[in-house]
Amino acid sequence: MYDAIHEMRTRVITSKSFTGDRVVGAILFEDTMNRDVDGVPTSQYLWEQKNIVPFLKCDKGLEDEADGVQLMKPMPNLDDLLERAKQKGVFGTKMRSLIKSNNAKGIQAVVDQQFEIGSQIMKHGLIPIIEPEVDITSPQKAECEELLKSCLLESLNKLGDDECVMLKLSLPSKVNLYRECIEHPRCLRAVALSGGYSRTEANVILAQQAEMVASFSRALTEGLSHTQGQEEFDKLLEEATTAIYEASKAGLR
Repeated sequence: MYDAIHEMRTRVITSKSFTGDRVVGAILFEDTMNRDVDGVPTSQYLWEQKNIVPFLKCDKGLEDEADGVQLMKPMPNLDDLLERAKQKGVFGTKMRSLIKSNNAKGIQAVVDQQFEIGSQIMKHGLIPIIEPEVDITSPQKAECEELLKSCLLESLNKLGDDECVMLKLSLPSKVNLYRECIEHPRCLRAVALSGGYSRTEANVILAQQAEMVASFSRALTEGLSHTQGQEEFDKLLEEATTAIYEASKAGLR
């Protein structure tokens, strides 16, 4: 199964439509980081052949829901993983939690866990992407986001002058809700996840957000299939990266 998955990921990475002209970074699974693309370690291939910055997904999935959220599962071998990532030229990491309801205790726990592990990641010289995803189907989505913003600002304010993180956030219900977080001196960059929106929907919302760019996975690969010929595959990927790039650029001032 992993061979088939890597084959599809390799097809995306090696496509002529997947380049640093429109794609700034790519988030790799550990299995992908440990494999090669065209005989070259994946992270090295991305940077040297595509001019794309490699990141690593370092979390191990989600715990069962409690207090309206799903925290990340324990990562007992994280230090070893981070060392290997650093050796392979990875720039940073990303780790996902999930917020489902407007529960102050749960949302605070999500942010606390994210920044605690983020501190561990920074000690290895890597940039952590903090990803407290808000479920777009939650009837309390807007309320969750308001509380999340407050928690994020509080944690950003506690970072040292030599520390910085990236934020990966669900597209907000209120336009530019996260502007204060994005402009915080300890925030290197804020990116948006598609979170289940279609590519068209996600691009429309993203284009309204100032200084936020896309970090789409499901929306990026929407419509792609291993059964497609190379010409069709490249054409669809070209359309996807162009549309997402234009939506990202719309919010940059």
